[in-house]
Amino acid sequence: MIETFFVQFRDFIAEPWPWYVAGPLLALVMFILLYFGHEFGISENFRLMCAADGADEMNEFFKINWQTGQWNLLVALGAVFGGYLASHYFLGPHGDIAHVSDATVASLNHIGVHVKKGSVPLVPDFISWSGLITWPGLLMIAGGGFFVGFGARYAGGCTSGHAISGLSALQLPSLVAVIGFFMGGLMVTYLVFPHIF
Repeated sequence: MIETFFVQFRDFIAEPWPWYVAGPLLALVMFILLYFGHEFGISENFRLMCAADGADEMNEFFKINWQTGQWNLLVALGAVFGGYLASHYFLGPHGDIAHVSDATVASLNHIGVHVKKGSVPLVPDFISWSGLITWPGLLMIAGGGFFVGFGARYAGGCTSGHAISGLSALQLPSLVAVIGFFMGGLMVTYLVFPHIF
């Protein structure tokens, strides 16, 4: 009976949750964080890790009390290890396959980003070690990684920090940042991708 319950529970959490469940749960988490004076964001962890490793002796940017952000480091570690454990041990043999809609796969293939439905893992061809030595792969992985990292620091936070924490705290700079994120995503999708691929 316990095994049946575990299988049903596993199948339940493996499915995408509807907005009316995920939305209120996200709002509850944000309320708890704001109540205790915390803001959620993943990119801040890079600054915290650098400060904890002694980077504060080299640059003023890292002169912060990193110990106040230990809870955020724990959230990031939990996301990484929790995702790994869930995909490899709890969600079955196909837990590591990204679930992407047929329309998205068709749209990517249309602009030259070759993705095969059912491949393991379901990622574009350029996201691989062999793809990294091609110009499109180098631009998308190394260049994109640099711009995401630089942009997150320049904007004072990443998408989760601004779109979840900042907007829930009614911060105008976060609204401007989120609009910028969407504009950048649309620009890359419709202007950059077709020319690279």
